[in-house]
Amino acid sequence: MATNPQTGLTKAQVEQQRAAGLVNNRQEDLTLSVRQIIAENTFTLFNLINVVIGVLIFTTGRYTNLLFLGIAILNTAIGTFQEIRAKRQVEHMSILNQEPARVRRDGKIVDINQQDIVVGDILLTGLGGQLPVDGRLISDTPVEIDESPLTGEADAIAKHPGDVVYSGSFTVAGQGAIEVTAVADDTFAAKLAHEAKKGKATESELLRNINRIIQVLTYVLIPLSIALFTVSMVRRGNYNRAILTTSAAIIGMIPSGLVLMTNVALAVSSLTLARRRVLVRALPAIEALARVDTICLDKTGTITSGKLRVTAMLPQTGTTVDQLSTTAAAVMYALNDDNETALAIKNYVKDKPNWQSTSTVPFSSSRKWSGASFTGDRNYFIGAPEFTFGTHLPADVHEQIQRAAADGLRVLVVGSAQALSPDIVQPQLLGLITIADELRPSAAETFGFFASQDVALKVISGDNPVTVARVAQLAEIEGAEHYIDMSTVPDDADFAGIMAANTVFGRVTPEQKKRLIAAYQDAGHTVAMTGDGVNDVLALRQADCAIAMASGSEAASAIADFVLLDSDFKAMTGVLNEGRRVINNIESIASLFLIKTMYSTALTALFIFINADYPIIPINLTPVSVIAVAIPSFMLSLEPNFSRVTGQFMRKVMTFAAPAAVEIVLYTMGLTFITWRLNLGFDINGTLVALTIACVSFNVLFRVARPFNRFKIGLVVLAAIFLFVVFFIINKPFSLANLWDFKLFLIYVPLIISTSPVYLFLQEFLGRRILSRIRWREAPKK
Repeated sequence: MATNPQTGLTKAQVEQQRAAGLVNNRQEDLTLSVRQIIAENTFTLFNLINVVIGVLIFTTGRYTNLLFLGIAILNTAIGTFQEIRAKRQVEHMSILNQEPARVRRDGKIVDINQQDIVVGDILLTGLGGQLPVDGRLISDTPVEIDESPLTGEADAIAKHPGDVVYSGSFTVAGQGAIEVTAVADDTFAAKLAHEAKKGKATESELLRNINRIIQVLTYVLIPLSIALFTVSMVRRGNYNRAILTTSAAIIGMIPSGLVLMTNVALAVSSLTLARRRVLVRALPAIEALARVDTICLDKTGTITSGKLRVTAMLPQTGTTVDQLSTTAAAVMYALNDDNETALAIKNYVKDKPNWQSTSTVPFSSSRKWSGASFTGDRNYFIGAPEFTFGTHLPADVHEQIQRAAADGLRVLVVGSAQALSPDIVQPQLLGLITIADELRPSAAETFGFFASQDVALKVISGDNPVTVARVAQLAEIEGAEHYIDMSTVPDDADFAGIMAANTVFGRVTPEQKKRLIAAYQDAGHTVAMTGDGVNDVLALRQADCAIAMASGSEAASAIADFVLLDSDFKAMTGVLNEGRRVINNIESIASLFLIKTMYSTALTALFIFINADYPIIPINLTPVSVIAVAIPSFMLSLEPNFSRVTGQFMRKVMTFAAPAAVEIVLYTMGLTFITWRLNLGFDINGTLVALTIACVSFNVLFRVARPFNRFKIGLVVLAAIFLFVVFFIINKPFSLANLWDFKLFLIYVPLIISTSPVYLFLQEFLGRRILSRIRWREAPKK
């Protein structure tokens, strides 16, 4: 559609473009759709197994045995709710961050929402404006565009009439009109973000280990369950009992409660972090950050606030401070710049100079200076020393500049010239301006916290490495004196060695940033990355844990694991603590859940060859699982435990779980023999076995809960009371036999008393053998 540049689209043409779908309303979200989120959380191997078991139990008519499905439903609901909630917050945040777009329609200039831009619109852009769509420059004057958010290249690009401009880039010089050529998912930035997003997934190591157990058990439980069911039918011919006992065996083998408990603990942490203004995009990310040993961060926005201030005006011989400051302010007002450097100079010079500008030379990242000409043939410029005077500065001035850079200050020169076009002709130095970037008040405290937690910090920036290093030193980042200029590093360099030897990296390109992270990961480190621009998405994707600032680009927020809603890195201290609390507590209580997996697998295999029924049905263990395992585990998972993650999941689990599982198997086999000899029946045997499991689980809970405090003592006491109530007062709803019988009393009292010393005996000898074997296996990895 041909558009009149002077009038823009008419209302009818806009509606025509809308009808054709050529409107800037993204059809494909950067985040997963609600349908995709529900599907990913619902259609899992864990849920499939539970549904199949549920259907089989349903055919027996014993519906109380279906209570175990509550775990699968809750687990699915928690994961789904959290991801949808995060999706909504990211979308809402993106809308809030958008500025209105100024377009020409029906001959008038109007402000509209970015989502209402259509192909063919005449978009007006000015200094500092970010382009929301792709287009073609149609104005007569050139415009300089900063495409670093897309490409990472710091140099501004001069765009002339007819040149293509891309969404996500910024106008850094001039004003222009752009004819929109691509919107929504067809823009360059959207395609780049979608490409970077592919394959980015954060997975919980705890859940990965648990799911691996489930996958392995799937290959074991299918043949075992088929064999157990077949044997039961052949021996007894009782379909209901065969289904229920086989189901109990399968349910016991799957650590479903541990999956739920991990997700519940992560969900609680997510809500806690939300109150601290941290958006958790995926629950496993909390755990991922807790395992991080290196965090890569930028200077601006993380160490510093990005707010600049002039610290000094240093005039040269023949120039006064007032003359220097007035000249600098006049140039900035003539350029009509509103960037942080210009604002810092304007704020320093309170009164606007009454100078008449005749022409300007906008700032360019390639030439690193800007200037203005005034009436009376006066020409002045402001810029970087090395790009304006090169090596021609006096030695004492060069020393001044070096000292300022070493103090973390940015240095600009102010000079006069015979002419400013195309280059500076006969520059004369008037003086220096030193500018400081405001250090975040909480920076030193925040970075000190991470250092105390054995988390290394690496500062990766596009700025001068000397300046960045000094700022890092002011923020008390350990090792900040070790810095490198990455512009001097060849492509075939040892990036892992460079990463290990340095703390500060200056003049870094996006590709180098990604390579630094990848090299350090290959060296065995777990790396987190902070970023806020489209040019950061590849590095964010590469990192084990991606952290974005809410004030940054939508693409960065969409790919990040965490979004800091207040754009304050200090919030990450709470995330680290939350992650460590979850992992340490889950690793401590995991043994309570895996006991059932271990003894169920062993008993299933044994009862295939024993002329007796598997002793329990699902409902028998429901109260035991809830009272002795689920509720105490949840309460213990909320305990503060911020020590560094040791990664000894299996060792911690086996210390408590293996002796308990062996004890339950031995007692179950003994009880099955006793009840068979005394002809006490299936229900009595199942009740006594369930009581044994309850006692052993309580013994493990008693030890896992240490060291005790009043809260834990109360928890353990209440668990004991409720277990007594279930087995001796309200036993019928759980298909448990009446234990108020003297013959049974003679069996279960010695059983209850002996479980504790037998457990200690097994833990002492069996536990030591397991621990020594695990240590031996883990030794080569260290």
